[in-house]
Amino acid sequence: MAAGRALGREIAEYGLRLVYGGGTKGIMGAVASGVLSGGGQVTGIIPDFLIDMEATRHSLGQLNELIVTPDMHARKHTMFERSDAFVALPGGIGTLEEIVEIMTWAQLGRHEKPMVFANINGFWDPMMELLRHMTDEGFLHTAHRVQPLIVDDVSGIIPAIMAQAAQLAADRDGEDEVISKM
Repeated sequence: MAAGRALGREIAEYGLRLVYGGGTKGIMGAVASGVLSGGGQVTGIIPDFLIDMEATRHSLGQLNELIVTPDMHARKHTMFERSDAFVALPGGIGTLEEIVEIMTWAQLGRHEKPMVFANINGFWDPMMELLRHMTDEGFLHTAHRVQPLIVDDVSGIIPAIMAQAAQLAADRDGEDEVISKM
């Protein structure tokens, strides 16, 4: 919870907008609370059926923007479209499913957006070992596209995202320069 609130405060301090799954309880709620308490902007995207399970209607009213979707698929698609980067804090099966889907889309060449595992207290170490194992066994044929950032300290998440985004932009500028000379 403390890591979630700290990440939220960092997002606000950098003047970034949080786009997230809309939950106002648990770690998701802690991140949103951190952003809002720091004067930042929050967009929550939640399917109608989860409103009373993962949120309270009062808390949802505190968000700067709320998008209610008909189902989980629409939620994830909308979050993907509205996000410039993805961060997986320690979490459960839903968190795992969402970050793996984002990694799958990266592997398929659908995006190059930064993906971060917030490896608080080594939480994601088993996942990183699994990814290494999958690569070693030849199951990640385009492993170069599935390169999530592993950040152990919350204060390093936003700088890591910004550095990777800057590098991607520089790479694209270099590509454009080469293409313009053809």
